[in-house]
Amino acid sequence: MAAVTLSDQTLASINGGAKATKTANEAGSTDRFLKLLVAQMQNQDPLNPMDNAQVTTQLAQISTVSGINQLNDSVAALGASMAVTQALQAASLVGHDVVVGGNDLTLVDGTASGGGMELSGDADQVSVTITNAAGNVVRTIDLGPQKSGTQFFTWDGRTDGGTTAPDGHYTFSITATAAGKAVTFDTLMSARVQGVVQTSTGPMLQLPYGSQIAFAQVKQIH
Repeated sequence: MAAVTLSDQTLASINGGAKATKTANEAGSTDRFLKLLVAQMQNQDPLNPMDNAQVTTQLAQISTVSGINQLNDSVAALGASMAVTQALQAASLVGHDVVVGGNDLTLVDGTASGGGMELSGDADQVSVTITNAAGNVVRTIDLGPQKSGTQFFTWDGRTDGGTTAPDGHYTFSITATAAGKAVTFDTLMSARVQGVVQTSTGPMLQLPYGSQIAFAQVKQIH
């Protein structure tokens, strides 16, 4: 699908028109307020005139409203600037490998690396089960004891039967225990960023096999 890009002149025209309309509305509100205030003062009861404090309070109210509108404009501009910065940062990751949460493995030339886990505590036994696209287990790897924190493993492409698995997409699962009790963990994977997709919630990184992750979910960049 071809990307649609607005020219700088068109964007400036749209933004300028929106700003002009907003400025006109704000000026109109202030003008209406002052006219009402003058009319109120002209038609006040001579025996019970308006207190100076009342006039000051009303002027302060319109000033507060105007200040809030200006603050909203500043926050909106800051948010737009941050969104552009984040999109540029995400675009700079295209072609780079990132570590994110997930359990995908890509076997290329008989080697698959980048699979890993983030252990919540020390484990005296950790094993990895690798499954092919059909859901069949092709290899179980005994990693032995592992320290808490982030740990990675490499698969040599060999199956439990001793043959070489074909290159392609695989998934893995982890089992971790300490003194016979399960150790909690998060699976990690390394993947190459293929593109960036802009969404309503911010830029999403396009990874292999159609998966997407938010820019904020990146744990490491290689």
